[in-house]
Amino acid sequence: MKPPRDAAERPPRGIDVEAATRVVLTSLEDDKAEDIVTIDIRGKSSFADMLVVASGRSARHVGALADHIMRKLKESGLKDVHVEGMPHADWVLVDAGDVVVHLFRPEVRSFYNIEKIWAGGPGPDPTPV
Repeated sequence: MKPPRDAAERPPRGIDVEAATRVVLTSLEDDKAEDIVTIDIRGKSSFADMLVVASGRSARHVGALADHIMRKLKESGLKDVHVEGMPHADWVLVDAGDVVVHLFRPEVRSFYNIEKIWAGGPGPDPTPV
């Protein structure tokens, strides 16, 4: 297994982290996602630069949010977008390389509370959008 590469070593994937984050946030806002939070994890992790966490009102809403994000990122030129968790849509992860999106049903989000995990330690706190 290869060790993770830092952001400087990753090959370009089509659009930069800021543009990808804007696409994700616009999609979430257009689709009425709730409690949208962005977490800048540059320097904290080698797997991504930005986390976006949001809630949908139901499993169907979470699935639709993920599907729309995936489509809009691909339309924006992002080459590889992967989605995990779609069959049940309690917690769906959209991996867009430098931007990782976690979409939850509200009760699942409060159980896992991943914002608290990433807010700890050095660096900026999560930013509500």
